[in-house]
Amino acid sequence: MNSSPGGAVPPVMRALRQPSSTGPHDLHLVTDAPVPVPGPGEVLVRVSAAGVNFADVMQTHGTYGDGPTAPYIAGFEAAGEVVAVGPGPGDLEVGAHVIGTGPGAFAEYMVMAAGSATRVPPGWTDEQALGLVLNWATALAALRPLGRVAAGETVLVHAAAGGVGQAAVRLAKHYGATVIATASAAKHATVRALGADHVVEPRGGDHCGDDLAATVARLTGGRGVDLVLESVGGETFRASLAAAKRVTGRVVVYGAAEGPATISNRDLTFTHQVHMIGLHIGVLSQAAPEIYADLMAELAALIGIGVLPPGRPTVYDLADGATALCELAARNTTGKLALRP
Repeated sequence: MNSSPGGAVPPVMRALRQPSSTGPHDLHLVTDAPVPVPGPGEVLVRVSAAGVNFADVMQTHGTYGDGPTAPYIAGFEAAGEVVAVGPGPGDLEVGAHVIGTGPGAFAEYMVMAAGSATRVPPGWTDEQALGLVLNWATALAALRPLGRVAAGETVLVHAAAGGVGQAAVRLAKHYGATVIATASAAKHATVRALGADHVVEPRGGDHCGDDLAATVARLTGGRGVDLVLESVGGETFRASLAAAKRVTGRVVVYGAAEGPATISNRDLTFTHQVHMIGLHIGVLSQAAPEIYADLMAELAALIGIGVLPPGRPTVYDLADGATALCELAARNTTGKLALRP
């Protein structure tokens, strides 16, 4: 293992441990977690800032697919400085600043796969890069290679004030789409400032008695939207299907914040004749690396022309991680959240 000559890596570190599957209120700080050692093809990163995602909330309840089993060191997205490199070839050197994913990101140190870590854009701080490989990549994948958005189409973006939602609004407008966004009333101004053409309540309700599908129908002259970015699940899932255009409408599903929802072959034949597309950015990067590489190249180009500016996350101290996750779970937050070790 090659490590920084100027800074010894300690044997233990501060980290947030989740001891149960009963929710984020159990998340607590420990000071004696072992510092991980990078294996072949891995790097050890001194974490500058860790990204908080709704998947972290789901993991604390044990409801995230293939998530960790309690007890575990929480978190899976972080940015920071490479301080050690595991054996084997790689193009990341000690001292590089990267953004990436891996287990145990809510800590002072974490291990990442070197092949999936991305360098922090020049001129950006580590904190500003949070979201690049998860939120922004998910939004772009949902819109472009999977959702096939085209200029002149209409896109429905759920949870538009969140990390993925804000990126999706910006990107959809850049590619010439009309955007209908859902957000709670207190967040409407934030979403409009991103360029959304219409911002509505998550359950609809612009007009008395409207549900979401009725609101979308009214805004689109009864045609429905060409593309839905669906991250909510639960009862909203069926409204998303009803909001999509018959036959040509696409629904990209990348989350289940309000729980599971189902659709049957009978539904697709007789009620909702739409294209259903599932998206998990981690699976996409592994199963379709060429698509992911093109995605990251496109993101770099968009950053270069200012379509996606440096992030401005709301930052909590590492010790306040439980508060951050509880606030996110309660829908009390806007934009990206971060923890600073």
